[in-house]
Amino acid sequence: MKFIFAFLCAFSACFTSLAQTLALLPQNPHYFTYKGKSTVIVGSGEHYGAVMNLDFNYDTYLKTLQADGLNTTRLFTGAYYEKPGAFGIQKNTMAPANDRLLLPWKKVNDKYDLNVWDEAFFARLHDFMKKAEQSGVIVEICLFSAYYGAGWVYHPFNGRNNVNQTPTDLAPNKVNTLDNGAILKFQEAYTRKLVQELNQYDHFYFEIQNEPWAEGKDTVLVWNDYMGADDLKQPGNNWKNTLEVASAKSREWHKNVSGWIVNQEKSLAKKHLISHNIANFKLPVFVSDPNISIYTFHYAHPEAAGLNYRLNKVVGFNETGFAGKSDDTYRRQAWRFMMNGGGLFGHLDYSFSVGSEDGNDLTNNAPGGGSPTLRRQFKMLKNQLERMDLATLKPDASFLGHAEGAFVYSMKDRQQYLVYAEPLLAQPCRINLQLPKGNYSATWTDVVTGKTLKTDNVSVAASSIMLQSPAGVNDKTLVLKKL
Repeated sequence: MKFIFAFLCAFSACFTSLAQTLALLPQNPHYFTYKGKSTVIVGSGEHYGAVMNLDFNYDTYLKTLQADGLNTTRLFTGAYYEKPGAFGIQKNTMAPANDRLLLPWKKVNDKYDLNVWDEAFFARLHDFMKKAEQSGVIVEICLFSAYYGAGWVYHPFNGRNNVNQTPTDLAPNKVNTLDNGAILKFQEAYTRKLVQELNQYDHFYFEIQNEPWAEGKDTVLVWNDYMGADDLKQPGNNWKNTLEVASAKSREWHKNVSGWIVNQEKSLAKKHLISHNIANFKLPVFVSDPNISIYTFHYAHPEAAGLNYRLNKVVGFNETGFAGKSDDTYRRQAWRFMMNGGGLFGHLDYSFSVGSEDGNDLTNNAPGGGSPTLRRQFKMLKNQLERMDLATLKPDASFLGHAEGAFVYSMKDRQQYLVYAEPLLAQPCRINLQLPKGNYSATWTDVVTGKTLKTDNVSVAASSIMLQSPAGVNDKTLVLKKL
């Protein structure tokens, strides 16, 4: 009897732990469950250096995300950092001053020892994670990154910078492959260390590598056949017109890393989701790895979510930018992607910088945008989706007829219909809807201001009904609920 009681207690504790940990929503794995509640992940955060940059005040930063009603941030954990000036970012939180950089490995006489952990890093990481949890912020733990050529020269894994005799002449595009010499065992030790240290937390998932396609490309598809390299006047910008696919060697290495994570967690209390960063823009996922639960894209087209919806995993858009500073651009990117079935959106927000951890720095010279206003608009997106029944929510155009003068996207759950409209003209747009007969409440909301524009009761007596939006070029939502 005592044995049975002990077993039931252990089983109950294990089930409770799993229920609390971030996981895919069982009824609809395009979304998440966390602490027993269904959720989407939506955020707008700093440039991933909150822990490694000792000058960055993450207390203020995390409290700002909480106050803004957002629930995620992306964090790099040491296998990549930047030097000031990289990528044209003036105030780059991932490029701290040399004497303010904190990495996982101990540094002795200007060289790192990859066999010795710097406990100060892990103390700061734990403090960050505890405060993120208190703030309701889910953390993407990004383990590795492409080095973009220049970033490899100064990294601790490079033999020039450590005492461990790793290769000094290795090409950057071989570092994150199985063909990297002695580096592989240190990558495995680093991965397993982070898995062990972080297992106690519920509010995170692992991403294996940031932008693996940036080095070691197998395929390049030109998006616009009418635009050549000469048409893109700024040097280095041809990536905006190409679909770059990570190499087979990169994909093979990814499987090893996900295996390290799963193997390390076998004997640990909690199991965490693993993400694979697939491509810029859009791509039908071709990664075959049962350990992967989240597929992420950068600078994503909304089709990235739709193309991969039938994988029945979360499809995420976890970095934006390089499209100017207008809030309209990034707000619309977020709505379009999530309305196509995405479950995760994270904006790279350059209004966060050292000294402006409250996200009010609108002077940062960088290739993207970010502002308190934009974060309020992202909150509206998150709140609207979470007012739907995520267990049954899905993209659905079956009830959507022609829309006059607007681009529209549509979803529905078991009780409600959601339409997101981007009017092209100041005059009202008209949307033809095919709905089951009955009476409905119809609420229009301005997603720029958050104001409810009007609520009507409408009666559907025939096979279709034409609804007219309030005037104005601001994008809007329409929510219909049967009475």
